[in-house]
Amino acid sequence: MERKLQAIITEVQKAVIGKQTVIEKVMMALLADGHILLDDIPGVGKTTLALALSRALGLRYGRIQFTPDVLPSDIVGFSVYNKATGGFDYKSGIVTNTNLLLGDEINRTSSKTQSALLEAMEERQVTVDGRTYPLQTPFTVIATQNDVGTAGTQMLPYAQLDRFLVRLSIGYPDYAAQMTILRERQNAEPLAAVREVATRDEVQQMQREVRAVTAKDVILDYITRLAMASREHPMLELGISPRGALFLDRMAKAHAYLDGRDYVTGEDVQAIFCDVCAHRIILSQEARLGAKRTKDILCELLRQVDVPDRRL
Repeated sequence: MERKLQAIITEVQKAVIGKQTVIEKVMMALLADGHILLDDIPGVGKTTLALALSRALGLRYGRIQFTPDVLPSDIVGFSVYNKATGGFDYKSGIVTNTNLLLGDEINRTSSKTQSALLEAMEERQVTVDGRTYPLQTPFTVIATQNDVGTAGTQMLPYAQLDRFLVRLSIGYPDYAAQMTILRERQNAEPLAAVREVATRDEVQQMQREVRAVTAKDVILDYITRLAMASREHPMLELGISPRGALFLDRMAKAHAYLDGRDYVTGEDVQAIFCDVCAHRIILSQEARLGAKRTKDILCELLRQVDVPDRRL
């Protein structure tokens, strides 16, 4: 599958220039069967990344632009009375027939609508009028939010942030990437060049292979020690949750898989630690007054907690 993975990344890079690391981490999260939060400013390619990825993977793509008037029924669907049968017919929502859903600007909709999406993410099913409808497999949400023009928005609370496997930022392109973007868009749209190089069945097979990657007890011990250290850190009000520790394990397996290995090392955990945990910890008041950043604390934890020997 190594060549297949590289072919997928190469196709996405046709549309998203100069962001290989971000593309790889989004791919890892998808293979780990998790959801992604892209927290960034407008116009850096969040939508393009989601669309290019769905095309390369042969996944059914859906997009919803969150605004204050979007209702939970737009997400999960609703029942309509059928006069001919005397019963109710289910009309599906955006999540029902989608493999990769882009929830654009999730912070601009109501808390109730946010909760409807997050419930579908967690349960992989929706319930309408007492009837349950399973979602497509695979099912991944890429939600976006930005901090520009946040008046009247509903930022995700901690308990809902914790359901995202990773929080990533694309960021501005460098000079060379910006020049390439400008040149390639003079006469064509790079998204049109993205080819399907994998199928939905192959994606599910890769997800199964990621789950089968070996994480020995020394790795589980390392993850546990990191989590415990965060919960005891004097600069943190809340440390890494049990769900966060589980997600560290899953994302580290995906990192190893993308690197062509069937076992996890301490370096795999370190490589994805900040992406998985930065949105799961809450700084203490003392830390905030001292202008500490979550990344500073997480890097400190990585320095303090001993890494298991790769040979073990």
